[in-house]
Amino acid sequence: MRELEEAIEDYVRLHRRTLDPLLPEAAGPRALLKAQLQELSAQEERPRYWLDPAVWRGLVAVVSVLAFTAAIGFLVRQPHALTGPVTIPNARLTPGVAATANREGVCRESPPKNKVVPIAVRRRVFGAYGIDGADPGAYEVDYLITPALGGSDDIRNLWPQSYSATTWNARVKDALEDRLRELVCTGELDLATAQRDISRDWIAAYKRYFHTERPLGEFAH
Repeated sequence: MRELEEAIEDYVRLHRRTLDPLLPEAAGPRALLKAQLQELSAQEERPRYWLDPAVWRGLVAVVSVLAFTAAIGFLVRQPHALTGPVTIPNARLTPGVAATANREGVCRESPPKNKVVPIAVRRRVFGAYGIDGADPGAYEVDYLITPALGGSDDIRNLWPQSYSATTWNARVKDALEDRLRELVCTGELDLATAQRDISRDWIAAYKRYFHTERPLGEFAH
């Protein structure tokens, strides 16, 4: 037993003398391990997207798209401001509305003049087209489908037509309205067709029914 104990003591002394100098001090590894554990703990507590630039860029892109979509939606809902003389109405604001499709009723009496549009309605029309501050004398709040062709007083049948457009202005359209009524009341043209053509594209209708590419007579420029 004593020999065994002496052998163990000799082994321990040899181990300490030959191997211990090759091992790092215990304080160094412990400090390093502690620092690593603290870093891992901080990473677990911190939101991951702050650590990943790709995720952060993705979030920025999503927010930008949402902001752009909201801005487009806001602009679409705003009145359509005019940047120059209007020759064709905005189809969304003024699709044209007919009050009757009865040819006999339309042609029974002499051609009615366009009714005077109340000031309050004129303001609504100007506001819808984004020209609240425009000179009222520069525009005629016109019936897209004239009452002489069965047009309605509905605001969707009204639009601000320019008097100052160099070619296709309110006076040219008046000539078309008279021509269409003449054709309808002589039986050469169906009333519904006349209403459709003038509301869809009155300039194209003028060219079609007058067989010309430009206004005729006193309206030519």
